[in-house]
Amino acid sequence: MSNKWTQNDMPDLTGKVVIITGANSGLGLESTKAVAAKGATIVMACRNLSKAEKAKAEVLQVVPNAKLDVMALDNASLASVRAFADAFKAKYDRLDILLNNAGVMAIPRTETEDGFEMQLGVNHLAHFALTGLLLDVLTKTPGSRVHNTSSSAAFRGELNFDDLMGEKEYGRWTAYGQSKLANAAFATELDRRLKEAGHDIIANSSHPGLVMTNLQTNSLEQSGRPLFERILYPIAERLMAQDISMGVLPQLYASVAPDVKGGVFYGPKTFRVRGYPAEQECNDVLNDAAALKRFWEVSEELTGIRYTF
Repeated sequence: MSNKWTQNDMPDLTGKVVIITGANSGLGLESTKAVAAKGATIVMACRNLSKAEKAKAEVLQVVPNAKLDVMALDNASLASVRAFADAFKAKYDRLDILLNNAGVMAIPRTETEDGFEMQLGVNHLAHFALTGLLLDVLTKTPGSRVHNTSSSAAFRGELNFDDLMGEKEYGRWTAYGQSKLANAAFATELDRRLKEAGHDIIANSSHPGLVMTNLQTNSLEQSGRPLFERILYPIAERLMAQDISMGVLPQLYASVAPDVKGGVFYGPKTFRVRGYPAEQECNDVLNDAAALKRFWEVSEELTGIRYTF
């Protein structure tokens, strides 16, 4: 791995098919631009199709020959996840990269259409279901990859098996940390199970460091614009945050680099806040085989999606 890996080091992706969830903004949009520039066909899986079409137009301004396909996917609805998977498989017979990027951050407690706590449902359970529903396409595509976009919130996150849905006690940042640890836990266990079954698919996860995107804006708006966070975000942005063009590098590297590893967590190397991508330790839970197995089984039970390797 290069000490200073950038988008210039990305390989040619002509002929490959890539799904990016939440492709209309933030890291998802930035990833779409970068991957499109390398020749891949990108399925922009988005909840709001109007915003997705505007994002598509923005990508085409930067990459005029971009191959983009906007498709509806609402991570707050398992019915939508199933419909998307069916629609995708009706159009495509290969899937080289599944970039599970869509997410919400630190919002008041609400529930998805299926009764899941919103952050766990949108950030993890929808992606768990989507990956399972697309597993047959992934396994027949040589060298395919599954990447989950996590967060530095995963470092201190906990999987609260006694109250996964925050029904007994809810903290919006605690729930966010759990959902982002869930992304990393899912990728780690998925990679292990794929290897055990003899597949050459790589599954991994990453975090972008400190990057200011629409996640912070949405979090503030939905949470009543807490005074402390309104003061903190501008200070953090000036002192520590990095540009999104740098923040997107860990997930791009983990998704496309030839020398990338499965079951690994990537992030910016300088104090795990900014800089070029590097391998990182995330959370002790990722080394706890029993916890990962339990969380996998709970995810299957909640989503109704059973993985067959």
